[in-house]
Amino acid sequence: MAIEHDFFGLLESGPDGSIFWSENVEFGDQSVTVDLTAPDQDDVSVDALDVAASLISTLEAIDLVARNAMVNELDTRTSEVTEYILQQQATLGDELEDFLTDVTGDTHIDVIKALQLMSMTILVDEHGGADPFAVLEYALDPDATDDALLVNLGSDGQVQSVTSAD
Repeated sequence: MAIEHDFFGLLESGPDGSIFWSENVEFGDQSVTVDLTAPDQDDVSVDALDVAASLISTLEAIDLVARNAMVNELDTRTSEVTEYILQQQATLGDELEDFLTDVTGDTHIDVIKALQLMSMTILVDEHGGADPFAVLEYALDPDATDDALLVNLGSDGQVQSVTSAD
């Protein structure tokens, strides 16, 4: 079986009924890996694919929403974002500035601005559900993907949570 969509083209299911689509999307001066997945094509609706296509098409706006959510987490000392930044400071020490794109003196904001969007995974079968519909993966150092922040979005494009990858 297969599903055809204007944005994604022909989505063929694997032998187990799962669907997978992957593409590198240019974003600013970097390339972001976008994966769309569902364990069972019967759980995939055209509406869900339309929402997924919209998220990909508005990646710049989605990135801004995600970064603003990270900034909002800075108010809490025990938030995953604060912990991530403190960990990066401890691990990198003086080398942290080498990863920053702008050094304003507000290290927490500078780190959030310098994070690279590495990937977006769309769990298309979660459309309208309580679980994340899309997960954005951010890393300060693209070679240290174990040290990442994950921003979970609902199918409405709103941030559900920000967590660390470890």
